[in-house]
Amino acid sequence: MPRTATAPVARPNFVPMPRTAPSAVTPVVAHLRTPPPDALIEPHRHEWGQLICPQRGGLRITAGETSLIVPVFRAAWVPAGMSHEVAVLGEAQFYAVYMMSEVSPLPAGRCLVLEVSPLLRDLAAAMAGGMASDDPRHGLVTSLLLEELRVAPTASLDLRMPDDRRLRPLCEGLMERPEDDRSLAQWAEDVGASERTLARLFSTELGTSFGVWRQRVRIARAVDWMSRGVPVATVASRLGYANPAAFSAMFRRALGVSPRDFTRVERARL
Repeated sequence: MPRTATAPVARPNFVPMPRTAPSAVTPVVAHLRTPPPDALIEPHRHEWGQLICPQRGGLRITAGETSLIVPVFRAAWVPAGMSHEVAVLGEAQFYAVYMMSEVSPLPAGRCLVLEVSPLLRDLAAAMAGGMASDDPRHGLVTSLLLEELRVAPTASLDLRMPDDRRLRPLCEGLMERPEDDRSLAQWAEDVGASERTLARLFSTELGTSFGVWRQRVRIARAVDWMSRGVPVATVASRLGYANPAAFSAMFRRALGVSPRDFTRVERARL
């Protein structure tokens, strides 16, 4: 059944105050950022790598044609020199961990989303809490934080957009209406390509399948809405699920946590 599209969010611009940058003496530093609700940090780049780790709320980070969805139990890595934009989903607070490329255990050429252990989050909090660079504990925290990053599992929550003229309308349509449940064969009729061609393009251009890409779109919208306090049952209905249980099963498979546990963590951090 057709559904009313959600109006775009008007986003206030947020310019983070300048803080201490990493250096050869202190190669890793961290700061806690508290932007206004639904704020936008416009495209920018750093001379150092950045780990963006939400303390509460969710973020959407866009770098080129890739969007990264970052809820509270994940973190995004943006390498040095890469232009990126940060959109706050509802109310959020996050740690910005800056590190020199020479010490980073993460890739220099691409963004990615990482799973965040409780220890990694606590290390970022300790570093952002004003620990002096000449404090002996600072070096210990730095070493342990870098080791936690080295072993942190990656999470597939990226949403790249394709270049192909047949595939792009499909992806843009799902971004606009994630509840659309048309099959790939039905989309093929609309965009003027065969189902086999579209399946091949998803694999070659986006590195995934149609079903997985659509699921990521729905996860992204669900994280956005739940970060704003929208009830789980309402989110499930908006995304076209027959019942909350079906939505919850998909959400748990993708993120390893139920929607209710996700919202419970959100409330606990307010």
